[in-house]
Amino acid sequence: MRTIRVHVEQTLAAGGEAIITGQAVDHVGRVLRMQAGDAITLFNGDGNHYEGRLLEIGKRELRVVVESVTPAGSESPLPLVLVQGVARGDKMDFIVQKATELGVAAIVPVTTERSGVKLDAGRAEKRLAHWQAVVVGACEQSGRAVVPVVSPTVALPTWLASLADDGRRRLALMPGEGRRVGELALGGAGAYLAVGPEGGLGQRDVEALAAAGFSGLQLGPRILRTETAGLAALAALQSVYGDW
Repeated sequence: MRTIRVHVEQTLAAGGEAIITGQAVDHVGRVLRMQAGDAITLFNGDGNHYEGRLLEIGKRELRVVVESVTPAGSESPLPLVLVQGVARGDKMDFIVQKATELGVAAIVPVTTERSGVKLDAGRAEKRLAHWQAVVVGACEQSGRAVVPVVSPTVALPTWLASLADDGRRRLALMPGEGRRVGELALGGAGAYLAVGPEGGLGQRDVEALAAAGFSGLQLGPRILRTETAGLAALAALQSVYGDW
């Protein structure tokens, strides 16, 4: 039987009650047609699943009693940060959603030399909120109980200048150049993975990444689209060094 999972932004505890508002009310009541007494799982990003039951389904809120708390155990031991050149349209939604399902720890959208997407301050703020909502939905679907953070969109050189030495390996996808996944010997600190937008990384991007300590990573002889490349690399890294 399918487990219904809902993200909430509130403190939860066994024996307590939770009030759920927003889109989840319509989804649970109208779409799923759940009823009082039905089981539901809540999570708030702390890594736990809060198993509960619906007490009341109203038009504007749900009341849930929390019956037990269990560690989710669904986070990868390999913390991977996807540094993604902002892609056009629905491609970015797809990348954010699937990267979350693949266990990414955080996502940093960047503009690069060949970026075809220009975001003013207002639009950038709306896109950030939208991408974070996509992440939450992917967590609800995939069983994750820690919600990866999507950073505000920033120019690649600006982000590189702010990058601290935290022990993570620094990798950039370079078609036909660099090491292959099995040659990396990644440690527990994980890695940053930089991926270009539709037009790929430009020469200035490559030079800036190299100056910041990024080395090339290749996935074989074929050139992949941006919405394929990063996800394929994440899957390969999880398979060799993560929890697959």
